Amino acid sequence: MLDITRAFNGFSVNDVDAVRTFYGETLRIPLSESNGMLHLHFGPGRDTLVYPKGDKHVPAEYTVLNFPVDDIESAVEELKGAGVTFERYDGVDDQGIFRRGGPPIAWFKDPAGNVLSVLQPN
Repeated sequence: MLDITRAFNGFSVNDVDAVRTFYGETLRIPLSESNGMLHLHFGPGRDTLVYPKGDKHVPAEYTVLNFPVDDIESAVEELKGAGVTFERYDGVDDQGIFRRGGPPIAWFKDPAGNVLSVLQPN
């Protein structure tokens, strides 16, 4: 049967070098690399695999990573200061935050076009 205690998630990118810089330096996520793939370390047993697909990569049309924050306004401003650009979907306010139903959330993309978010749980 499956060993669910060792399960992990992952997603593809087209340029490992660009996303290494983005996740490691811009977002300051601890990471390691092996066999040409990145491992994002979010805590014990909570790694995410980032693997190259080159020209065959298609950015996810859904949010691949959500980052809960205590203060979404501060998080958005800090990320903007680090060069992150937020998506302008319908219903997003001038700060880049969607506040209509559910927790306040702001979406942005990694260099491979995958969607990420910061959100402030209720």
